[in-house]
Amino acid sequence: MSLDFSAVATQFVAHYYSTFDTDRKNLAGLYRENSMLTFEGSQSLGAQAIAEKLTSLPFQKVKHEYGPPDAQPTANGGIVILVTGQLIVDDEQRPLGFSQAFQLTQDASGQWFVFNDIFKLVLL
Repeated sequence: MSLDFSAVATQFVAHYYSTFDTDRKNLAGLYRENSMLTFEGSQSLGAQAIAEKLTSLPFQKVKHEYGPPDAQPTANGGIVILVTGQLIVDDEQRPLGFSQAFQLTQDASGQWFVFNDIFKLVLL
């Protein structure tokens, strides 16, 4: 059975940003102990450290707006995903550009999880 990596990427991205925008602490289940997040140059290793980083970000409300993700299969059966878009934090009037890359892989039970996550604001 061939993997429809584009469909997996689209579903993952919709779930990720919907969860991020409503309750960031619920993102912890998408990571494992060997997952790594690089957020604006700051690295966090492991699901707990990543959840702590994401929930400690200095804003209360956030809304992500993004286009269709670009995705490719990886050599190990995973998926690499690139997302670009804008986010609005709290009641700020000017959206901030962002770029985020994910590498998804499957655990022993076949569940997809985020192995790598790199987030960068695009400030011009």
